[in-house]
Amino acid sequence: MSTVSLAERLWAARRDGVAIQIADAEIPADEAESYAVQAAAIAASGLSRIGWKIGSTSLEAQKLLGTSGPGASPMLEPYCYSDGADIPIFPAHKPGLEGEFALRFARDLPARTVPYEAEEVLDAIDAVAPALEIVGARRVGGLFGQGRLLVNADFGANIAFAHGPWIEDWRDHDLAAAPVRLFVNDQIKAEGNGARALGSPLNVAVWLANNLSQRGIGIRAGEVASTGTCTGVIQTHPGEIIRLDFAALGALTVRMVAG
Repeated sequence: MSTVSLAERLWAARRDGVAIQIADAEIPADEAESYAVQAAAIAASGLSRIGWKIGSTSLEAQKLLGTSGPGASPMLEPYCYSDGADIPIFPAHKPGLEGEFALRFARDLPARTVPYEAEEVLDAIDAVAPALEIVGARRVGGLFGQGRLLVNADFGANIAFAHGPWIEDWRDHDLAAAPVRLFVNDQIKAEGNGARALGSPLNVAVWLANNLSQRGIGIRAGEVASTGTCTGVIQTHPGEIIRLDFAALGALTVRMVAG
C-alpha cells in the first residue's frame, strides 16, 4: 500500500466532496499504518489543527462502524464552527449527526513515558461545551462497517464540528448524567447522556491524553476535544436545522447547507 497515495486521495475526496473507491489492498494493515495515513492526509491538507475528535466511544458507534474501541483524529480549523453557523455538507459523504461534549484544555499535556492519571488530565480542562460532530466517509459505500483502520485513515470519519457556549464551572455538573437531546427541524430525533461516551466524557479525555502520549504527540493548550457520540448517529441533509439541548450545560443550533 502507498501511504502517500491513499492519504492524498482521501484529502482530495474530502476537499472536493466526492467519494472514492478504496480497494481492500489499500486498507492499512494495522493501527500504526492507519495513523500514518491519517498524518499524511492531514499534511496533504496543509490545514491547522484546533483539537481532536474521538470516535467509537460508545458500544452503539462501535457496532455501526465495525470497530472494537476508540480512535482519535485531528480536527482541522476550516471545518470547525460555533453556534449559529451554516455548515456545508456533501451527500456523497453520507453525513450523520452526533451529539457530543466538547472539552477545552488550558495547558499542555505533552507526550511522556509515564501514563497520565485522571486528575492530571481533568485539571488541564478549563471549560466544557455542548457540541455536534458531523461524521461521514470518503469511501464509496458510506461510514457503517468501515472498521477502525480505515476510519482512522479517513480523518477519523470527521466532516465538521460545532460547539456552543463554553461552561467554565463544569465541575459543578455531573457530565455522565447530563442529558443530550438532538432535534432536526424542531423534531426530536435522538437522546442520550454523557455516560454513553466511555461512561463519562471525562473518561474520554483521559483516554485521549494517553493515546496521544503513546503516539508521541500530546495535547496543546487551547485545543479542544470532541468526546464521541452520546446520541447515536442520525443521517442529515442540506436544509436541515439542527439543535442540541444539553439542559443546564446549554444548547447550540446550526444549519446544514449544500457544500
